Amino acid sequence: MLGDMIATRDSYGKALVELGEKFDNLVVLDADLAEATKTGMFKKAFPDRHIDCGIAECNMVGIAAGMSTAGFVPFASSFAMFAAGRAFEQVRNAVGYPKLNVKIGATHAGISVGEDGATHQCNEDIALMRTIPGMVVINPADDVEARAAVKAAYEYYGPCYLRFGRLAVPVINDEATYKFEIGKGVELRKGTDLTIIATGLPVSESLKAAELLEADGISAQVINIHTIKPLDKDMVIEAAKSTGRIFTVEEHSIIGGLGSAVSECVAENCPVKVTRIGVKDVFGESGPAKELLKKYQLDAEGIYKQIKAAL
Repeated sequence: MLGDMIATRDSYGKALVELGEKFDNLVVLDADLAEATKTGMFKKAFPDRHIDCGIAECNMVGIAAGMSTAGFVPFASSFAMFAAGRAFEQVRNAVGYPKLNVKIGATHAGISVGEDGATHQCNEDIALMRTIPGMVVINPADDVEARAAVKAAYEYYGPCYLRFGRLAVPVINDEATYKFEIGKGVELRKGTDLTIIATGLPVSESLKAAELLEADGISAQVINIHTIKPLDKDMVIEAAKSTGRIFTVEEHSIIGGLGSAVSECVAENCPVKVTRIGVKDVFGESGPAKELLKKYQLDAEGIYKQIKAAL
């Protein structure tokens, strides 16, 4: 059952404050976007541990790298387009190459950024971050998972990329029972005819799509892959063996993201047909977030129709 609507960028801000109360070595850096990325919550609570680097994302990553060598655990935050795109060289060379303990908090990912348009709708960030050796890539599906992911990232030693959204999404996890583990997928629904492997915002939509398929007599397993790197290969292989048909769903380009990661795993270990559902080889466009998700067929109905067409 789907719960409250909360944007995972809000979850990010709340989690930083909760962690900041416990750990004095946690610092937050942002690039003149504290209000939008919700790091402003941390700035208000701990002004001495918040650094606004201005519109200079590359410098921000360099500062974070330096601070990590002095024992701090820095969370460098900006929009995904800037954190993963503009600052890619610094993330690669200043954080990834020396394996430093820096966390990249990237908000406003995917086409659900809405009216900000194609220049700000980053559908390539997972692909970029996956290519950096040793980089952990996390894309939480709801508020509960997002807050747990931030905590896990703090506890993990090494470079980590966290992806958050602007649009409010339903809470699908029970905080009392939910356990987050880096690199471990979560089976949300059992099924026998096919497997839907989703990440981030479309996870809740995939659950709805599975209900539509059930009405047609199709039993769909639904798996939430919150950690795209390292991928839970065991769960993916088991799904391939048990249902023999996989669909991946992501609010990201079908090139280089979850779909590619799953396809690589399946091709090498248990070849079955994989259909990638996501943003095709196109840029986004300006418009209301929900209308864009509908147009790009990333809402429940769109996912359902694409699966039916492929079957």
